[in-house]
Amino acid sequence: MHTESGRLWNEDLAPTTEAQRNWRWFHFAALWVGMVMCIPAYTLAASLIEGGMSALQAVSTVFIANAIVLIPMLLIGHAGAKYGIPYAVLARTSFGVQGARLPALMRAIVACGWYGIQTWFGGQMIYTLGGVLLGHPLGSDVLPGLGINTAQLICFLLFWGIQFWYIFHGMEAIRQLETYTAPLKILICFVLLGWVYQKAGSFGPILDQPSQFAEGGKKAGQFWSSFWPSLTAMIGFWATLALNIPDFTRFAKSQRDQVLGQTIGLPAPMGLLALLAVIVTSATVVLYGKAIWDPVDLASRMTGAAVLVALIILLIDTVSVNLAANLVGPAYDFSALNPEKISYKTGGYITAGIALVMMPWKILETTQGYIFTWLIGYSALLGPIAGILIIDYYFIRRTRIEVAALYQEQGIYSYQNGWNRAAVAAFILGVLPNIPGFLNAAFPASFPDISEFWKTLYTYAWFLGLMLSGVMYLLLMKGKRAA
Repeated sequence: MHTESGRLWNEDLAPTTEAQRNWRWFHFAALWVGMVMCIPAYTLAASLIEGGMSALQAVSTVFIANAIVLIPMLLIGHAGAKYGIPYAVLARTSFGVQGARLPALMRAIVACGWYGIQTWFGGQMIYTLGGVLLGHPLGSDVLPGLGINTAQLICFLLFWGIQFWYIFHGMEAIRQLETYTAPLKILICFVLLGWVYQKAGSFGPILDQPSQFAEGGKKAGQFWSSFWPSLTAMIGFWATLALNIPDFTRFAKSQRDQVLGQTIGLPAPMGLLALLAVIVTSATVVLYGKAIWDPVDLASRMTGAAVLVALIILLIDTVSVNLAANLVGPAYDFSALNPEKISYKTGGYITAGIALVMMPWKILETTQGYIFTWLIGYSALLGPIAGILIIDYYFIRRTRIEVAALYQEQGIYSYQNGWNRAAVAAFILGVLPNIPGFLNAAFPASFPDISEFWKTLYTYAWFLGLMLSGVMYLLLMKGKRAA
């Protein structure tokens, strides 16, 4: 299996052994329930209702998006379960043994961003918990250049340190955490529901609010122009995992286990969490006179032991989500950049380090920046990669991969000097049409004159990138022999 130099192989990137393939369908279902029940997912429906949707429209949009993203999830996950290889190695079949570093790096940088954001959320919970326990907020002067106070910085670093323990103890520790905490999270959702109903005496006005897109509403007739960018943003939420799902399915006992587990674990729980968020927030209007979409803020308003329990559960939740969704992938991806020097564990340390320096609270300053710039922006990069991987695996190779060649510098996946120009060209062509729209969304003051055509195109970024790159790759690879 080794190459001459070992530059493409290490024990973490090697195909999983029979003994390592011990994940059953319920492990995958628990993994997804564990990842779905997170603060950013809880607040997704909020952005849709703020944008004018009714409760039903918002919940349906979240559900549809997750049913759509499940398709590439299962298609790409197949290769992991069949050959026991991670995403960074699977990408070598299409991009080449050297070129695969490009999609690996794309995925890793996005995950570092998410890892930082979730770590910030976790730190904020410790900050809130500390304030509740002491009976007064942990406020202090804002640190120059950082934009947060000393207590917030200490809480952020403390939560960062808690997660570091799991990086050190590896994949099995993460699997156990997910499996044991998933049922607890479902239970807490029902407890929260019961608590708001009992307190408010009803489920509040948000549920009865008509859509602003209905006739006579503030945004009458504009539903579809809001629906498509929202759907793309919701898909963007799990688009990262759709790529690197082989990092998990490589541990599957069988194909059936990964398919069944993921199908049970993703669309329905995601839709139910959105519904829960809407119901609970609706009740907060009755209780507090305004809609509180942030579960940390809501937990801090509870009294007695409830606040302590709620915030500890949210802390456990954020650790489990962050490690599974945002650490495993980039740890493998960084390892694949230089397998000789970077192990899975070292890759995890790099991810945690980047998350520190990127100051995630800056990204979260505006909802607009969060949904449209961040979520759609990176889905424009990840859609094309998913399209290329799916076309390569199913149409070019017919699901047949020569595993040994994935680790050889002069094998069939070396193409030209380790790069497959067809994949790189298809990727660029899939990203290009979304650049004008992205520039306008990210820097409206600098790029105000982008036409409506490009802006509209950008709202379909993930779909457009996936289809365009997939078709271009198929055309450019026509006649090339499959492995």
